[in-house]
Amino acid sequence: MTAKFKNTKIVYSTNPDFNDWEEQDSEVITLPPNEQKLIISLDKKQRKGKKVTLVKGFVGSDDKLKELGKLLKTKCGVGGSVKDNEVIIQGDLREKVVTVLSSMGYNCKIKG
Repeated sequence: MTAKFKNTKIVYSTNPDFNDWEEQDSEVITLPPNEQKLIISLDKKQRKGKKVTLVKGFVGSDDKLKELGKLLKTKCGVGGSVKDNEVIIQGDLREKVVTVLSSMGYNCKIKG
């Protein structure tokens, strides 16, 4: 059986019983909000002087992180994105992000 996967180096297996590649993937567990420790910071490096609010430290699946990012963008009324396991919110909205996350039960701290 031959197959290529982006996160593994296994390309070929000689084991005749090894036929289900998906069973080898482990499911990413998303911690509940009260166990999350999110760090909120302000960044303007390599952004042409424009300020963005970063939310780092989320432990969980990419889908849950994207949902959180979408919710924060909606509540703050601004744009943003989710990249490299962090939520990027346009503008200096640290206090508002902390308020929204705290009301949802997340443990969060402002850095810087």
